[in-house]
Amino acid sequence: MTKTLLVVALGGSLGALSRYGLAQWVTATWPRAFPLGTFAVNLLGCLAIGILYGLWLARPEASPLLRQGLIVGFLGAFTTFSTFSLDTLRLMESGESLMALGYILLSVCVCLLATWAGLALTR
Repeated sequence: MTKTLLVVALGGSLGALSRYGLAQWVTATWPRAFPLGTFAVNLLGCLAIGILYGLWLARPEASPLLRQGLIVGFLGAFTTFSTFSLDTLRLMESGESLMALGYILLSVCVCLLATWAGLALTR
């Protein structure tokens, strides 16, 4: 348990720093009204989680610590959108298309509403 917490913490700190650095670089390089920095982080995070998940499916004997450090720690701090995308894809692959659609709609709409509510509470 202690090793797992350490690798998740290390991965998380590296993921957070990577998210910040990449978003800053993209925004400075291509300044636009569109949140391209966040989009780039989410896109790369989704690509990375797909690659890592595929590798672990092909090699289930691979280190669980490495998996926790990279997927939960690094990508969890880099972008939670990658986890949302993987969860949705797994629902679709298991034949739960209606559940996947509900998850997408709830996640986007309810979370957007929660963000608005949180902002409204502070105004």
